[in-house]
Amino acid sequence: MLSALHPLPKLAVCLAWIVAAIAVFDPAFQLAIIGLAVFLLVAVERRSLLLVVGLMVPFALFGFGFLTTAVLFRQPDADALRVAGTAAVAAPALTAGLTLFFRAIACGMVSAVFVLTTDPGDLVKALMAQLRLPPRIGFALLSALALVPDLGREVQQIRMARALRRGRAPGRLMSPVELFAILIPLLAYAIRRAGRSALAMEARGLAPAAPRTILDAPVIRRRDGVFALGGSGLLVAIVLGTIDASG
Repeated sequence: MLSALHPLPKLAVCLAWIVAAIAVFDPAFQLAIIGLAVFLLVAVERRSLLLVVGLMVPFALFGFGFLTTAVLFRQPDADALRVAGTAAVAAPALTAGLTLFFRAIACGMVSAVFVLTTDPGDLVKALMAQLRLPPRIGFALLSALALVPDLGREVQQIRMARALRRGRAPGRLMSPVELFAILIPLLAYAIRRAGRSALAMEARGLAPAAPRTILDAPVIRRRDGVFALGGSGLLVAIVLGTIDASG
């Protein structure tokens, strides 16, 4: 469902939710965002719950630093406590730490919703078609998107070639010695690809003022407007509900 939406309205809604997660200093609001993100990924997009939990781990580790700093040192920021209001009066250090902890996870999960439901190529094409992103930058981004998986395949080919020369199968993980050994051929491959991309950009005549036709560019439809209004309305409702519950 979310994968079929236009990338730009979806990006605007996700940015609005991230800004709200930063502005509203209340752990209940952060938990509501996390719960909504998990629901969208698991129930709507049919993503694995294990995958979603795994995505939370790096953001939880990042937020755990805020939590331990606030609780162990017991000197939370005065401005944060002022924004938190009465919710942080009873246990200011713990409340502020939990809020920062859940905020890191909430922002990360909103970002995960956008990344997992948006095709990078469609996003670049939408930026070029609707927001007038310069063709040179757009083509460079598309080239980078194509280069990343090719680098992974090139690494596997280099490892297989080295394994055939040594006469034994490559291991699952690269040792520091093997990693250092493949850096030079991998760098040479990246330089060759960059040169070809530069020649392709020149061949396409990517002048800033020239007229441009973008094939298969996403088109904003009625469902995108409904999604934007629904996402914004839900955000306002949760913010107002959190304010009423706190005050």
